[in-house]
Amino acid sequence: MKHIVLLLTYCFLSFSSMAQVFDIEGHRGSRGLMPENTIPAFKRALDLGVTTLEMDVCISKDLQVVVSHEPYMSALYVSKPDGSPVTKEEESNYNLFKMTYSEIKQFDTGKRGNERFPEQQKMAVHKPLLVETIQACEAYIKEKGLQPVRYNIEIKSEESEYGISQPKTVEVFSDLVYKVIIRHLPADRVILQSFDFNVLKYWHSQILNKQYQNIALSALVEKLDAQATFSALGFLPSYYSPYFKILTKEEVQFCHDKQVKVVPWTINTVEEMKQTKALGVDGLISDYPNRAKDL
Repeated sequence: MKHIVLLLTYCFLSFSSMAQVFDIEGHRGSRGLMPENTIPAFKRALDLGVTTLEMDVCISKDLQVVVSHEPYMSALYVSKPDGSPVTKEEESNYNLFKMTYSEIKQFDTGKRGNERFPEQQKMAVHKPLLVETIQACEAYIKEKGLQPVRYNIEIKSEESEYGISQPKTVEVFSDLVYKVIIRHLPADRVILQSFDFNVLKYWHSQILNKQYQNIALSALVEKLDAQATFSALGFLPSYYSPYFKILTKEEVQFCHDKQVKVVPWTINTVEEMKQTKALGVDGLISDYPNRAKDL
């Protein structure tokens, strides 16, 4: 009996320790170091010991879930199939929702690098599917003997873009994403985030109605404080994820009093990481997980 009690105590302490690990999320994988939202970027983040891979998803014309921050080809770093750069004027011509995935795959997203991130390694790479990303990362974790990580998946959605650069409804968009997630990952290793509260409200209702498994929801905001966010949502999300500069210690405590975790974005200098961590946040999102790993 004594041995059983000791074993249960050990398991409880181990679980508590795991639950309290400061969450380092690799933004778009490791955008400061590798081409964003690509499989090499996610593998680099895994090598650096992140606890969560953060990524964005859009939808192609043939209803594939594509890992991409913009629903178009960005002039900042994308090259056309002939090797020439996409220009700012051409961006709207390359709407992912109007392109099949086979067409999307022909565009390079890493050869040119990104002038905003001079440390980023240049390489030939393309926008992957969400399913390919999960499979590649899970295989890499197994191959390297790494600890399992969570996937923080952002649905890139704006009301003004419904039916233009994304499906007409958040229901269709969400269902496409959910089907990929639930086929390949356990629900407790996924966070679903969005700036579009219509998306979060739909996921919340689907979870309540037992149509979706219980996936943690994260409210992304740029200027909205926590109280206003929770009022607008009509429920308490698992995470409040604001732009880091709007956070205060009192705001973090307000969330914690309501059992809501706080994971701000996007923090790239070591000094700002330390200052933000001192507020009592539960984790942070960074383009440079190499700078955050010692926190």
